[in-house]
Amino acid sequence: QQVVKQEVGSSTMPHKINPIDFENSEGNAGVAVALLQHFVEKLPISRLQRDLSDSTVKRSFGTGLAHSLLAINSLWRGLEKVFPSREMMKSVVQHHPEVLAEAYQTSLRLSGIIDAYEQLKAVSRDHQLSVAASKKVINLVTDPKLKKRLLQLKPENYFGLAPKIVTQEITRISNNLTLLQKESNQKGN
Repeated sequence: QQVVKQEVGSSTMPHKINPIDFENSEGNAGVAVALLQHFVEKLPISRLQRDLSDSTVKRSFGTGLAHSLLAINSLWRGLEKVFPSREMMKSVVQHHPEVLAEAYQTSLRLSGIIDAYEQLKAVSRDHQLSVAASKKVINLVTDPKLKKRLLQLKPENYFGLAPKIVTQEITRISNNLTLLQKESNQKGN
């Protein structure tokens, strides 16, 4: 994380860089969610023919949305200060070969092994999946092409469906933000 000299660090750990923007984002998001949830619960239900409490609640729309905007802006500021280390991420993943358990389990099922999940659970839960255990599991696969593919897998190059899911979510969020921006511009004019 980028160091900003004007920001205060931890009161007891001078070496620590506080994630102040993420903390502010989380706090504002919590307030926004609480208010917006109240609107959702309160406004669709009218207790009496003359229930005037709705108008009081409606006056807080701006507050709830403002806290949402503050949360988003703080999140962006925080993200701009973070610079992931590819080397460190790769090292961490390489030390956790159990991430391949998903690929192994799916492949075992394709090979007709019914208790694939249980077998992988036995060798991977609560501890790292060893190279020996990985090879033992891979040898259960009957399809030679699939077996070869599994032997080539490494934790750092196995992503499953993550890239597809991330791309879909980025597109969805981008479209929603564009729509909100257009609506905001139309209301402002």
